[in-house]
Amino acid sequence: MRRPRLYDDAGQAFPIYITVVGGLLFLAFAYFAVGQAAANRNGAQTAADAAALAAAQDTRDQLANRWVEDLLDPAEWQSIFEGDVDGLASSCGRAQDLAARNDAQVVGCDLAGLLGYKVEVETNKTVGDSIVPGTEERRSNATATAVIEPRCTFKLPAEDAEDDVLPLLTCKGKEWDLDSKGPIELLPEPEDLFDVHLAD
Repeated sequence: MRRPRLYDDAGQAFPIYITVVGGLLFLAFAYFAVGQAAANRNGAQTAADAAALAAAQDTRDQLANRWVEDLLDPAEWQSIFEGDVDGLASSCGRAQDLAARNDAQVVGCDLAGLLGYKVEVETNKTVGDSIVPGTEERRSNATATAVIEPRCTFKLPAEDAEDDVLPLLTCKGKEWDLDSKGPIELLPEPEDLFDVHLAD
């Protein structure tokens, strides 16, 4: 009676075992590389969102300050709420500040209409070493657009109204009965006048 060839079978199974383990290790490294890239992209998008919002908020604050300056000239209010004013400073510097806080840099910053900013950022960190060739120096890019929306409506006073009579300002359901001689602390804040959010 012939004995089973246990050692021969074990010897034949060993290369298969090595191949399977090698394949599993390759898949594990591949998934890790994909995870690295995804994390880098997510970081880029976070930086882009923060940078675009910062730029839009800076412009919102400038528009709010202009509205306070022109408080006694309600005829100018609508242009301010529409962003159609001269002399506003670029807000791309604020975008760069927020991108830097998120370990990225701004590579593109442009107005998106009169009331918005489109910002593109690139991460400072690379995807890193992986089994995927060419990722060592690759950085992630992302783009975001933030818009400013006026929250207030008003009706200009009649032509025969007194010069110091200001319109009733309604901002998302809240009414502001403005007093031209009242303290500036009682005026609406920038966030009362304008809403800032990321574009869909």
